[in-house]
Amino acid sequence: MYNPPCGHLRKSSGTRNERWENRHRFEHWYRDNSVYFITSSTRDHFPAFASEHAKQVFRDRFTHYANAHGFETWVVTLMNNHYHTLAYVARADGLGEMMRKIHGSVAKLVNDLLPERRKPFWRERGGRDYFDGCLRDATQLRRAHGYTVRQSVRHGVCADWRAYGHTRVFVSAEEGVELARARNAFLPEVPYARYQGKRGHAH
Repeated sequence: MYNPPCGHLRKSSGTRNERWENRHRFEHWYRDNSVYFITSSTRDHFPAFASEHAKQVFRDRFTHYANAHGFETWVVTLMNNHYHTLAYVARADGLGEMMRKIHGSVAKLVNDLLPERRKPFWRERGGRDYFDGCLRDATQLRRAHGYTVRQSVRHGVCADWRAYGHTRVFVSAEEGVELARARNAFLPEVPYARYQGKRGHAH
């Protein structure tokens, strides 16, 4: 019988400074036993992953560190300048470290392939290098899953996402819903504005 971990919740912005240019600095949230939607883009949407070699670097490092940190990937799509992934996280205390390792190693190795190094490789203004969100319910999970799967179609790369080799589906949307319900992994009410918007949106 599955015994989910406690719903421990903490947040981190990666810095002690809470404000940047008179705005509240972006924060990451870490919650055990949750379904996460994570996305990130290269700085200025530069097509750093245009080559197959660069895409292979991302896939190799993402898979390696996801496995090492217990990140149960359900679906992941990599485009030329961004990626999306949906996954189950039993214990979130290693999530920040996993993302640091993925982004650091990918930036270094892909920069080695580029004619000119990109620094910063990921980070946007305000210190945000990726977005992470815990999913609230089945509707949001289905939408986030479909959004991730159909990236190649949305960007006009192909007419059918199955023809795109850089979308990997390990758990279908309905399988994910069943797993999340069985594990009681959807996000309950959290007293923070980020999670008090419209229900059913991926982000």
